[in-house]
Amino acid sequence: MAAAQGYVSGESASLLWSRISSVENWPTPGVSFIDLSGVLEHGPAFSLTIDSLAERIDGQSLDAIVGIEARGFPYAAALAYRLGIGFVTLRKAGKLPRAVHAQEYALEYGLATLELHQDSLDQHRRVLIVDDVLATGGTAAAAVDLVRRTDTDVDAVAVVMEIPFLQGRAVVAAAGAEVIALLDASAPS
Repeated sequence: MAAAQGYVSGESASLLWSRISSVENWPTPGVSFIDLSGVLEHGPAFSLTIDSLAERIDGQSLDAIVGIEARGFPYAAALAYRLGIGFVTLRKAGKLPRAVHAQEYALEYGLATLELHQDSLDQHRRVLIVDDVLATGGTAAAAVDLVRRTDTDVDAVAVVMEIPFLQGRAVVAAAGAEVIALLDASAPS
């Protein structure tokens, strides 16, 4: 299990919220997309994000960070670098060249498939899965299921922001993993 819990607060939360925007009716009508691009574009906010994630998993014996395509990649890669461990990608269908495990799942606006190279993770490794936002939990739960097919332990799913009213945390818990989130989308500061 992950070490520290709880959302960031105070000046840290204010800095992150100042870099986040909401885009209505994207990618489909009726969806309000939370855009974290501003966090990545702003050095202090991006550094704060990676440092805050690292603090929350301090002391854990992880072998790799697994990033979910595509918006999870920069956070996952930077966190892996910060921790001095490997970075493994979960990609959309058809993007990986070697033999893959695949997992189909439901999004809030359609169906999708995640893939993982069959040889990307050795047996009995321990990983943290990283994405940008936890919404309904379908993507994160599919990622947990996919990684566990390789007999790899999933320590937790870490995200920059969760949208609690969509109940994604419960979906991830049902898949057998805990959630680490830095921000609560329903409580902007």
